[in-house]
Amino acid sequence: LPPPPPPPPPPPPPPPPALAPEINRFFLGAGITILEGYGLSETSPVTNVNTPEDFRIGTVGRPVPGTEIRIAADGEILIRGPQVMKGYYGLDEMTREVIADDGWFSTGDIGELSSDGFLKITDRKKDLIKTSGGKYVAPQAIENLLKKNAFVDQAVVVGEGRKFCAVLVVPAFERLESWAEGAGVDASVAQALLADERCQALLEEEIFSELRDLARFEKPKKVGLVAEPFTVENGALTPTQKVKRPVVTKRYAELIDAFYSAESVERTMFVA
Repeated sequence: LPPPPPPPPPPPPPPPPALAPEINRFFLGAGITILEGYGLSETSPVTNVNTPEDFRIGTVGRPVPGTEIRIAADGEILIRGPQVMKGYYGLDEMTREVIADDGWFSTGDIGELSSDGFLKITDRKKDLIKTSGGKYVAPQAIENLLKKNAFVDQAVVVGEGRKFCAVLVVPAFERLESWAEGAGVDASVAQALLADERCQALLEEEIFSELRDLARFEKPKKVGLVAEPFTVENGALTPTQKVKRPVVTKRYAELIDAFYSAESVERTMFVA
């Protein structure tokens, strides 16, 4: 009997969180240069890198010599070059799914390529949200934007197959409680604090101020305030602190449905 086929390789790990540009600028101002790069196991691994002589903050640099990069119609990063693997051993069908006949490898990452060749990673393809209008939204970029606000601890964008996007927000309770003390708002119970109209007005202003520069189709229109943080222990995060979107979406399905109900057309803020 022929030997059994090898088991399929594990899915590629999610990319590590990108270095926030403002953090990179802080270190650069202190005389410490941090150079970001990019690559995958299937690309041996480096395909792009910033160099001391030629770098751009917020990107992973230009392609290394001999490497071609292009962006597919759906935003996926495609790579071709001598460092791209020949295929997954013994798994021809899986290989054909990621490597085209002309040698282009599909990374599963979404990105942007500047006119002078600098690559910016924006999301994972599997995490993209497609609205009912056919628009694709990269949730991580929006979530990272919101988390820069001092009143936001965690954020998860939702809206797959819906008319518009919405966002679940876990507030930064330490900061919120400090505000509540000065405003004379009872902060002893988190759920009651989030239900307070003054608290909701504050968070609405803080959250939507961060979203003002987004395109109309990608701007969340509803906010769900969540008291319980997303953690590894409660199953909402992976061990590498990535959001388990299907878990979060299922857990807060009733709240998410409320965003899109006819009774909630004029309403912006919700509490889980």
